[in-house]
Amino acid sequence: MKKLWSAVAAALCVTLLSSACAAGNVSDAKAENTEDKKVKSTEKEYQRSLDIIQPRAYSNVNGLKLEPGSYLSIIGKSSDGQYWEAVEKGVLQAVKDLNKELGYKGKDKIKVTYSGPATAYDVDDQVNILDEELDRYPAALGISMVDAKACDVQFDLAAEGDIPVVAFDSGSDYQGLMATVETDNDKSARAAADKLAEAVNEAGEVIIFANDSKSKSSQEREQSFTAQIAEQHPGVTVVDAYHRDQLPELQKRVADEINAGTYQKDGGDKPEEVTADSITEEEAVNYLFAKHPNVKGCYATSGEAVNAVVESMDRLELKDVALVGYDADDAEIEALSEGRITGLIVQNPFGMGYATVVAAVRAAMKAGNEAIVNTGYTWVTKENYKDKDIKKLLY
Repeated sequence: MKKLWSAVAAALCVTLLSSACAAGNVSDAKAENTEDKKVKSTEKEYQRSLDIIQPRAYSNVNGLKLEPGSYLSIIGKSSDGQYWEAVEKGVLQAVKDLNKELGYKGKDKIKVTYSGPATAYDVDDQVNILDEELDRYPAALGISMVDAKACDVQFDLAAEGDIPVVAFDSGSDYQGLMATVETDNDKSARAAADKLAEAVNEAGEVIIFANDSKSKSSQEREQSFTAQIAEQHPGVTVVDAYHRDQLPELQKRVADEINAGTYQKDGGDKPEEVTADSITEEEAVNYLFAKHPNVKGCYATSGEAVNAVVESMDRLELKDVALVGYDADDAEIEALSEGRITGLIVQNPFGMGYATVVAAVRAAMKAGNEAIVNTGYTWVTKENYKDKDIKKLLY
């Protein structure tokens, strides 16, 4: 009998031990599955931004090589703002993926710096940053130019030092650029013109609000929008254009009219003679709307310009003016959801940053590049901004 009980006890121990091991294996499997899901989830967070890049070769780091410890420099129009933060995230992700692809660790890792001026139209600051970065002799350099004509001397020096340069977001006509990574500004601006014309029922006056007058992207967006209106929407008229980097010129225009008695900024009696620098930007924008009281729509070429128009329309209580523009920061999406913005051309800054690194590395490898890399855009409205695929592109 004792032998029988001993056998049963031994069998139970084996069964319990096996169960414990099995439980341990199930737990480990669950942990591995959880980790796998986390990795897949992380990939999905930005994969949509890479999927719309054309050519597709710029959506991954496959086949790219750089010497261990190589340094890349990426210079944006600005170091601040959600758009540029998204560009930087794309840059950092591309370098992270590249180091993983090449197996580089520690001191061997490829390094990158993203930098930019404090404001998106500070030409001198960006040129100074470019000078400093060239002195660090990066393997390659990417830049979004505040002024399309301001960097040619530096680009000549880069060529002499065998530092390849690629442009992104806003390029130039400099012949030595290895590639330009950008939104299709012509196509997107023409789409914006069509959408705004539809919103104003193909009739009425519109005003253009451009973030600057010197960057190639802003110039292209204004020129293509104006051309599309003239060619396809004869009932719509562009009656004015304001470039935010030319505020002093608009301030002078306002002051001259006040002093001539042809405009009264507060609707009151003619004041003593005023100077241009006494006119605020709010007052200058008020002037534009006052001079064009029948305006039906506004078009803005950047997120900063969009937000400036929204603030002006709120201040002046303009309820029936349609607004289309670019980008999708938090303030824009809030205004879009409330119906204060008609629609937005949402670019792909993460994908732009990623593809810029790919183009820069290809240039450093002397592997050849496409002249233009198209990072895509999406038309976003109050009705679709919560859609799953579109939410992945918002920043």
